[in-house]
Amino acid sequence: MPALPSVANLLVTQKNDFQRALLGWYQANARALPWREAPSLYKTVVSEFMLQQTQVKTVLPYFARWLAAFPNFEALAAASEARVLKLWEGLGYYARARNLHRLAQAVAELPEAPRTVAEWRELPGVGPYTAAAIVSIAFGDAAACVDGNVVRILARLTADGSKFRDSASAARELYPLADALLTREAPGDHNQAMMELGATLCTKGNPQCPVCPVRAFCATGPRGDAKKFPRFAPKTTERRAVVRVWCEREGKLLLHRATAGAQRLAELHELPTAEQVGLEPKTVARGRLLLRRTRAITRWQITESIYAWPKKIPARSPELVWVSPARLEKVSLSGPHRRWVREILAQSSNEK
Repeated sequence: MPALPSVANLLVTQKNDFQRALLGWYQANARALPWREAPSLYKTVVSEFMLQQTQVKTVLPYFARWLAAFPNFEALAAASEARVLKLWEGLGYYARARNLHRLAQAVAELPEAPRTVAEWRELPGVGPYTAAAIVSIAFGDAAACVDGNVVRILARLTADGSKFRDSASAARELYPLADALLTREAPGDHNQAMMELGATLCTKGNPQCPVCPVRAFCATGPRGDAKKFPRFAPKTTERRAVVRVWCEREGKLLLHRATAGAQRLAELHELPTAEQVGLEPKTVARGRLLLRRTRAITRWQITESIYAWPKKIPARSPELVWVSPARLEKVSLSGPHRRWVREILAQSSNEK
């Protein structure tokens, strides 16, 4: 297998043909997405925040509701954080919503919107990829985007056998190649074409190499081993068990509301853990199991078990709140907990 520098250099010498093939395909096959219709800086920013670690099909209904509620930076800036989080509910990674809210407040106070990567990097929640996406798409600035899709494409194009530590380190190492291949006359279209290619054809588990528009420039597609790239160092998965309490009193459900200063779930509601209500997990686990679910968050594999607790709750805390069924749809619940509450209530209804 040729070393990366020689393969990458060969690809760069063919960049004009590569760009024509990529952009021709994109112009003919780009999906009709709402942020591409009557595009604006605001639509670009919102879509980029929502698409961080989230698939397009998941984002689509959220994007439509968001634009209806907050059509511009000024409307978003004026909204309460509670309303912002409520509209974001279910998308996860709630720091994105808070950062987008703070960004809108910052932009709304400026005489004009920032136009450079450096200026956007100073705003909340804007990293190298997001800044490059915004300025290239909204302003035509020649900044290359390198997200997970682009990492995958570049590693396959060059048969890069490096074992990257993670996506962020891979993006940093592959950025020079992405920049060298960038179509500087149309950087926004080029970046979107690369992301579109990765999302629709050069996918992680099922690359469609025979119909790829840049197959002629690819080191792995013709030989059939594209799925082996990119390569990442193995990650250690850590397991964790969480015991949660389902407690009803006078028709109200007990929830835990994170404080405003909480790092991950500030102001969001969840079913309380045994510890949060002043109980030992093993004591709660002697009760009736209502639901058990396993989910992955970064390196953690978390098994959450929810048990009925018909007795008095020992703890007294302003973070523990009783919520009536009528208010459940109005409070901000984290996505998984919203699903779990609905499942348990449906089970209870069927048992009656």
